[in-house]
Amino acid sequence: MARVSFLLLVVLVACAIGTIASQHQARKAFIELETEQSRSRKLQEEFTQLQLEQGTWGTHKRVEAIAAKSLGMKLPDAASTIVITREGARP
Repeated sequence: MARVSFLLLVVLVACAIGTIASQHQARKAFIELETEQSRSRKLQEEFTQLQLEQGTWGTHKRVEAIAAKSLGMKLPDAASTIVITREGARP
């Protein structure tokens, strides 16, 4: 009878250790999941900010201002504009 009790005790201890190890792995996986979700949220915020910045940098008004300031470009006057049409083309 002592052998059976000892064997049951060993099985009980093994099950307890298995349960503890399983819970530990589940906690580690949950912490890793939370970390990755936080990282995902930060990357999404950064992506949104970059999209806004890209929209700002690419506006026509800003491009015209930089072209005028840096390159000395300007829109041509109406008097110096020539419109070329093809013969037979509809206006």
